[in-house]
Amino acid sequence: MKYGFLGCGNMGSAIAKALSKSTRDILVTDRSGRAKALAEDLGITYSDNETIASSCDGIFLGVKPHMMKDMLLSLQSVLREKKPLLITMAAGLTTGQIEDFAGCPLPIIRIMPNTPTAVGKGMIQYCCNSLVTEEALASFLQDMTPCGLLDPLEESLIDAASALSGCGPAYAYLFMEALADGAVACGVPRKKAMEYAAATLSGAAEMVLQTHQHPGELKDAVCSPGGSTIAGVRALEDKGFRGAVMDCVIAAYEKNKLLGK
Repeated sequence: MKYGFLGCGNMGSAIAKALSKSTRDILVTDRSGRAKALAEDLGITYSDNETIASSCDGIFLGVKPHMMKDMLLSLQSVLREKKPLLITMAAGLTTGQIEDFAGCPLPIIRIMPNTPTAVGKGMIQYCCNSLVTEEALASFLQDMTPCGLLDPLEESLIDAASALSGCGPAYAYLFMEALADGAVACGVPRKKAMEYAAATLSGAAEMVLQTHQHPGELKDAVCSPGGSTIAGVRALEDKGFRGAVMDCVIAAYEKNKLLGK
């Protein structure tokens, strides 16, 4: 498919970067002009809303949720004639709302990506409305392969999943930075501490994905009786680590629900 991006912020840019590894038939635009620099960097085309709406087969909707209605209203006549596949990544907005804004029945895929998509390590949930054909979905999923893992999920759970994987990289970066800071406090050079923290989190995640063991079981395997690891785990528990992490995901979910109103 020929793809277009209406809005190209962090999420849109991440997907465009990954997609450009398999196709250069991509058009991008945004209000800030940031997309122009991205187009030059990736060897794709900088365009405008109307051209993208009238010429692309699949259109990523990358604007903020509160801007979506006005943007789609301005393109209703073009969308009604072209009937492209719309791919929305707006938190809180359902496929039904997107169709209402577009003013006509259209095939719509809703995705919730995260920024590691830019390096092919994204975690992307998706759902579709009834107008998306099996062929169109298969083609889309194939084209999105360079982005990372894609997993189907019922739409009622999309906002909750986004509070984990969509927002989760920020929490992981915060934890990574704190791990490195702790090592620096113990005398490890900053650059080495950051590299060790990143590699450790990446390796731990890969252990879960490859072994399918419960994280608690893998944690127990590191905690020797009377050892340094269990002392560190105790310090985290004393500070309410797990409760704080749960609360941050719940807070993000509650915010996602508000964005759709």
